[in-house]
Amino acid sequence: MAGSAKRGAKAAAGHLPVARVAVDVSLPHLDRPFDYLVPEKLAEEAVPGCRVRVRFAGRLTGGFLLQRAEASEHEGKLAFLERVVSPEPVLTPDVFRLARAVADRYGGTLADVLRLAIPPRHAAAEAAAPPADRAGLGHTPSEGGTGQGLTAPDPGPWARYPAGPSFLTALAGGRVPRAAWSALPGPHWPDELARAAAATAAGGRGTLIVVPDARDLGLVDAALASVLGPGRHVSLAAGLGPAERYRRWLAVARGQVRVVAGTRSAMFAPVARLGLVVVWDDGDDLHAEPRAPYPHVRDVLVLRAHQGRGAALLGGFARTTEVTQLVASGWAIALTADRPTVRRWAPRITAAGDDAELARDEAARSARLPGLALRTAREALGRGPVLFQVPRRGYIAAVACERCGERARCPACGGPVSLPGAQAAPVCGWCGRPAGTQCLRCGQPGLRALVVGAGRTAEELGRAFPAANVLTSGRNGVIAEVGSAPAVVVATPGAEPRADGGYAAAVLLDGWALLGRASLRAAEEALRRWLNAAALVRPAAGGGAVVVVANAALPVVQALVRWDPVTYAERELAERNELRFPPAIRLAALTGPPDAVQEVLRAADLPAGADVLGPVPAAGGENHGDLESREDTARDPVRVLVRTDRKNGTALATALRAAQAARSARKDAGGVRLQLDAAELL
Repeated sequence: MAGSAKRGAKAAAGHLPVARVAVDVSLPHLDRPFDYLVPEKLAEEAVPGCRVRVRFAGRLTGGFLLQRAEASEHEGKLAFLERVVSPEPVLTPDVFRLARAVADRYGGTLADVLRLAIPPRHAAAEAAAPPADRAGLGHTPSEGGTGQGLTAPDPGPWARYPAGPSFLTALAGGRVPRAAWSALPGPHWPDELARAAAATAAGGRGTLIVVPDARDLGLVDAALASVLGPGRHVSLAAGLGPAERYRRWLAVARGQVRVVAGTRSAMFAPVARLGLVVVWDDGDDLHAEPRAPYPHVRDVLVLRAHQGRGAALLGGFARTTEVTQLVASGWAIALTADRPTVRRWAPRITAAGDDAELARDEAARSARLPGLALRTAREALGRGPVLFQVPRRGYIAAVACERCGERARCPACGGPVSLPGAQAAPVCGWCGRPAGTQCLRCGQPGLRALVVGAGRTAEELGRAFPAANVLTSGRNGVIAEVGSAPAVVVATPGAEPRADGGYAAAVLLDGWALLGRASLRAAEEALRRWLNAAALVRPAAGGGAVVVVANAALPVVQALVRWDPVTYAERELAERNELRFPPAIRLAALTGPPDAVQEVLRAADLPAGADVLGPVPAAGGENHGDLESREDTARDPVRVLVRTDRKNGTALATALRAAQAARSARKDAGGVRLQLDAAELL
């Protein structure tokens, strides 16, 4: 199991202890611990979990000391630890087991996962509270207790759910309920998360809450401070800066704080006696780690709950097929409100193209801003702000020839042409060169808008509502909150500001742009974005109204109108089971040079019944145009998909990782990226 830097053996000379070290090397064939001797001068500092420096392949390399032993299983001479970077035990046994399991699940290496799990050391923050001074700070949490003086909270907004109070009671009693929570619309979800954390703390256990972005984290942070009181939780996010983030992370690792809220980077936080893991809005793509081995927050926290026999709460306004799969398997139970309660809290939702509106407005299905949307916004502006959700950022994202309708493309590289502003010239979205207005097909000048972005939409709405203040929230500037005064708010998905008291109305524009995406999850993602925006609107009893500009006959639109994401997710999962699409199966994507990808496939001992799909040209390759038009395509990256039944998922990851390891042992081997269960494949 263990290796040796110099093929070492028993530490007979001087009977020095042996340190088993996880060396910071990402090569798959070296993904195992290595044994080193502990010199006498480092005997006290070299504790399990600390950072060390070792000599590996002739170079000084970092690593983590996993455990101490009396002897090594290998023969030969062992190298010595060079030094202990810090005696702080930053790698806890629970986090190590989790990191190893995540690496195995995703076909990655332990070193890659540990880089995600443990932040870089900040010496000043570590020295501010040295290990010797931690005796009175709760470094060793009590195995029982009352959660640092906390008592179980009253249900509060959880009383709206039939099983809500019993869920909190189970958490406070030390039990391990696992729930797929369909949150009711409105601003109460941060308070509900805080009460779940308080109930868990009352039972003497810790809580880890992961949300998609800093705005959501700010809401949860304020709710936790209100429910728990000051000093009983920390928030972890990359925006804190290295010193402050490491200081807070150390407080968690030392057991001083048991309630943690954070964004994706907090999913490995070493919470003491972790009793509850929470994922909010798991369908958000911000939960998918872009670095190897590309773990998803939902899967990591589900694994944490399973390993630690803890509770789990997977919540959001929408329901992903992955969470529905967990409910179908019996791992989690559905935590939902009854239909009368949903109708009481949800706004009135109408599709612009339904039959009733067509009888009144023949252009209801073809107009970008149909009459229903304008009437609803005009009436609602007298009561408060109105939200317009626009799927595309920018001004005009795509243009076409005014005469023949051919989509405008760059004459230099063939890339798509867009207009970045009202007075700006057309530019290529790939090479950035000015593209001109002459059509490459018919030769005539003149362009017309094909895909309108948030900037142009704000201009149009400013003319439609000249007396209203128009605000834009998006990539160039996200507004956190607007007041209750009448205003027109134009926002891209995920950048919608909260309104004081809720929006009077919302208009969800360009449904075709969301539903027409080349993605298996296009409809699921559209529903998630629509529900998140509609949840910011006042209930129907308070005059709240939502208009979605999309085909009313589509099942996803009907799910929005009825506010029924659970039924839609169950239907989506049933179809994917029939078609063998994720998450009904485990899916691995291999991307790289054609010869290298084929070599991995030939070397891999794939599970019986595994399907190999491809190869196809990889998205994001060097060629932006027609692949067949290139003279030499042999070096362009390709992608191959391998799918298998869920029960064989671990075997698939193991087989592909072993094949990768065999190739990585050869220095001339080309790189092949392995990604399992990717959220997006197109």
